[in-house]
Amino acid sequence: MASSLKNFIHSLDPKSLPRILQIQSGFYDEGSIYETFGHESCLSTGDVIKVVALKVKKLNASKCECEDHSLCSPTTVELPLNFPGLCRLVVDRTPYVNVEEILRKVCIGPTQLQHPCFYCSGDLEVENISINQGEKIIFSSVEDNNGTLTVSCRVQRNDQRHAFLLPISQKGDFYESEDNQIYSLKEVAEWKIPKSRCRHVVFTNICNKFPVDFDGCVVLSPIYEVQAVMKFQKEIVHFLSDLDVEVKDVTDCYNINSFLQPLSMEDILKRTSKDFPIVVAVIEGPSGNKQPYNLLCPGREIVIYKKHQAIRILASEIKSDFQKRHFLIPTSYKGKFKRKPREFPTAYDLEIARSGKEELHVIATKAFQFPHEEQCSVSIGDQFLVPRCQTSEVDQKRKKVENALACEQILSPNKTYKKVFLPMCMEGSFVEIVHDKKQYELLEVCKDFCMPCNVKVSIRDLSIQEDILAGIQSLQLEEEITDTYLLISNFSNPTEIWEVPVHRVNMAVQLLSKDAEDIVPFPVNNIVEEITEAQYCMIRRYEMQAKNPPPRPPKAPTIEESNTSFPTISAQNSLDTPRRIKVGRTLCF
Repeated sequence: MASSLKNFIHSLDPKSLPRILQIQSGFYDEGSIYETFGHESCLSTGDVIKVVALKVKKLNASKCECEDHSLCSPTTVELPLNFPGLCRLVVDRTPYVNVEEILRKVCIGPTQLQHPCFYCSGDLEVENISINQGEKIIFSSVEDNNGTLTVSCRVQRNDQRHAFLLPISQKGDFYESEDNQIYSLKEVAEWKIPKSRCRHVVFTNICNKFPVDFDGCVVLSPIYEVQAVMKFQKEIVHFLSDLDVEVKDVTDCYNINSFLQPLSMEDILKRTSKDFPIVVAVIEGPSGNKQPYNLLCPGREIVIYKKHQAIRILASEIKSDFQKRHFLIPTSYKGKFKRKPREFPTAYDLEIARSGKEELHVIATKAFQFPHEEQCSVSIGDQFLVPRCQTSEVDQKRKKVENALACEQILSPNKTYKKVFLPMCMEGSFVEIVHDKKQYELLEVCKDFCMPCNVKVSIRDLSIQEDILAGIQSLQLEEEITDTYLLISNFSNPTEIWEVPVHRVNMAVQLLSKDAEDIVPFPVNNIVEEITEAQYCMIRRYEMQAKNPPPRPPKAPTIEESNTSFPTISAQNSLDTPRRIKVGRTLCF
């Protein structure tokens, strides 16, 4: 049965790829396929293609006219995936009849935010647990349990997680659960639109960004980019799923091995360790002429030795504007760093940043006046040492314990010290005074200081030709992440082995029937990788959610809090042995 390309791709299960299609009717420029903006815009009748991959390229948006979302406005606009609007999902009221249908149509991603949630209209008895009607079930991953496909699930009960396995044959009416998260359009397109369904959303920050008035529920329909292989050709062609073409699935009638067999990064990741090393020819590679990307140009034969996990330090340029650069620094980086001052907008930030290695020495750059004399006020230029944090009983009438930052104010000109308590809600501005002139290697910084840590490259990495970090005035080392890499080398001249990031390099390769020796005794090379703003946001959002600090307290005290006082201890009673610390008004930049 012939069908339109749009309907066929819209209902196609990506797990069933590759599929072989024959063009039944469409554009009639016989015998030619021409390319427009990198996409094939003409397919001739009778052409046979093998579809190898799909990805959402853009979205059609139309407005719902009825509350039950049954009618849509004839006005439809195309939205790119980088459209700046954010949206909430409208729950899908159409049930899934079993777990298998959910797996066919819904994406289960690797991160917690990409785990879909459902509830069943009836009670379920699974393993040693009973799932109540309407109870939220979180789908985590698909597993092979003794030859039977199952879904690893969990439910949350009284702050405890209960894990269990659901067989894909499990029947029942499963409905999508409410989702209160806010998503970008790209996130919705990649893993929140079920196959053969549309997605209803409500935009939260449209303003004037929409070309038409879409202030209510909006229906999003995906337009896919189809990646395919033409018979007897080595290149991968690209075209959009909305071409006016009719196709017929002839997979069962053709020898699929007569086509080129491209492998994506996901295909390589699915291979087990015993499958490596492998020799491949690059069909499509990333742009760039620097190592290791010049090894990945089309036609080059490379050896992939193995996949492995490697540690990177996520760093960002410190600038006042929004055009900040972001980097992933390997732990083998041989440059050296000097510490730079940090800025703290509130007293609560001082409490978070205090370290067990040394006292935090800061200078106030903004005045803050409390309404009562008993409470500690701050003037511009006041200096403080922050040794620790404690709570103090401040309201004798209510016996109420309030959080305060215990520190010592440095009094000039005698360099005496007065113990004070800065309210956590104090909205001030402090800059760190750095007395440390030592030059650190990257691993020393990560070991000796808490992140985020501000640094500057004082000695560039002399082992590389161009150190892109050396020209940056200030860097903030934010956190340590672990990512997946491939170890590769040139097949014909394997004198260097390079790490290639799997999730940030788009590449298609063809498996070659050539043997490769196991990993040769050459050192592994890696680079300081500059990443885009979108890649940075994805790393920050999904990789390190558990490390985010708790929310800040209110920036201003409440009426009840204004009656509390933070005690101070007079300077005469707090004189100690003179400290061996350099105190000054000059910041170390």
